[in-house]
Amino acid sequence: MSRDAQIRPRYETDLAQPVTAFLESQGYTVRSEVNGCDIVGLRDGRMVVVELKRNFTVTLLAQAADRQRVADAVYVALPRPAEPLRGKRWRILRHLLRRLELGLLFVSFSTEKPRVQIVFHPVPFDRKRDHRRRQVLLREADGRSSDFNRGGSSRRKLVTAYRENALHIACGLEALGDSSPAALRALGTGARTRAILYDNVYGWFERVDRGVYRLRDAGREALAEYPDLAGHYRNEITRRR
Repeated sequence: MSRDAQIRPRYETDLAQPVTAFLESQGYTVRSEVNGCDIVGLRDGRMVVVELKRNFTVTLLAQAADRQRVADAVYVALPRPAEPLRGKRWRILRHLLRRLELGLLFVSFSTEKPRVQIVFHPVPFDRKRDHRRRQVLLREADGRSSDFNRGGSSRRKLVTAYRENALHIACGLEALGDSSPAALRALGTGARTRAILYDNVYGWFERVDRGVYRLRDAGREALAEYPDLAGHYRNEITRRR
């Protein structure tokens, strides 16, 4: 465990002295608790506001965003976290702060004299879209026949477009018995049928002869796990036959 993880400030005020000293070393005149702002730094007509918090909260973001109405630059100051800064949580939080055009300071208590680290300055955010991720999202959404997930759920495995296609194929094998990809495609299982059977990612299928596949018990259990989706495809297969 890092020393930063062991030494955590008890109060937000513990962050104030290191941040004040840091700003003063940069030539700012510092005043604390000015009209609700934790720390205000003034230099050559420029105003910098720093909001202090022991933890990253929505309240912190709301306060910092409000200070942008009056300050030239706004930073949030937090104790340096114990977890790796490359983890998913911090990647998301850093992106959020950058998107809000806020700066980020970390205060480390791992040495006798606390140290302030500038993680990044507040700068205008480039709000261009990530077209590659957008296309991935569109393909996934368009690849689902309906909405078989519940927003916010985490207990049941999500029905992705790939899983839905595999369940459709499982229903086809259930109805036809041992079958070829061509016979299954005639039931509407789609162009990826052969690849899904061959890859057998979930272990639901078994090749019993050249170009002929069978539904395994694991596939039948999967159909029982998703009764709504299985019922949807069973009805569609009955209609097509």
